Amino acid sequence: MPVTIDGTNGITQLPSSQGLINIVASRPESPSNGTIIWNTGTNVLETYVGNGWSTLASQTYSAQYLIVAGGGAGGQGGSGGGGGGGAGGCLNSSLTLTPGTTYSVVVGSGGAIATNAGSTGSNSSALNLTAFGGGGGGGGSNAPAFEAAKSGGSGGGATGSTAGVVYSGGAGTTGQGYAGGSGYHLGGNHISGGGGGGANAVGANASQTSSGLGGNGGIGINWESLGTFYAGGGGGGAHNIGTGGAGGQGGGGQGGTLSTNNQTDGTINTGGGGGGQGNTAYPAKAGGSGIVIIRYLGNQKGTGGTVTSSGGYTYHTFTSSGTFIA
Repeated sequence: MPVTIDGTNGITQLPSSQGLINIVASRPESPSNGTIIWNTGTNVLETYVGNGWSTLASQTYSAQYLIVAGGGAGGQGGSGGGGGGGAGGCLNSSLTLTPGTTYSVVVGSGGAIATNAGSTGSNSSALNLTAFGGGGGGGGSNAPAFEAAKSGGSGGGATGSTAGVVYSGGAGTTGQGYAGGSGYHLGGNHISGGGGGGANAVGANASQTSSGLGGNGGIGINWESLGTFYAGGGGGGAHNIGTGGAGGQGGGGQGGTLSTNNQTDGTINTGGGGGGQGNTAYPAKAGGSGIVIIRYLGNQKGTGGTVTSSGGYTYHTFTSSGTFIA
């Protein structure tokens, strides 16, 4: 395409570089310094300077994102009744991207089980934003081994220590998740853990009755109403009598029960919290790893992650750390 020059209005039309995949091949093969093209694949005005192409101007675009950190691990009760792990912190909104901008993407791992309270999950980050790892569930139900639930993106559920005393769950981070549920020690070996907090609800409190139920994990979010939930809290364990709490929708693990080895890990790439311990014979469970998803309307503009398209959107999904170029 020739350059169009208007004596009054300047250059009114520039040659175009067609397509995103074959962009290098479609640029001039032996450009001179000062060559200018409009790149229709990335909507960028480019000039050739020295030995490479530089951006002169670009057309920004809007993208939506989901950033979920690793979930916390469930707590190991001294006898049982560990708290559920808190879900990984969850950030979801939209922002304006400038083509050619490079972003580091970090996908946090789930927290590991430990001697008492579960470990906190690792942070996830993308687009210069950070979601905080979920807090570990409280553990070591009998003093002096007792260890409180941990705060995080969502807080871990508490276990019980002193009979008749309610122990609070860990705090969540404002805008990322909710607090864990309280734990309770009814007396004897009747110890129940609270559920870990989720991205959309607090973890349920452990029962203070003879039924000794562990608290359910807090529910996660249904991102953009697409039907997939993320960042659910882990269920609290229940020792002696009673039943462990259910994991929160969004990958939260099931809390353990005395007589069965039924506690489960948080689901990978959901940021779900791990299930709390029900019995010392069956250990608590780890938190699930996080995830990062970036989507925008129309054809592919950026690179990085696993690229798919659905419903008119292009998706970049990161299940492990990498780089996103807008």
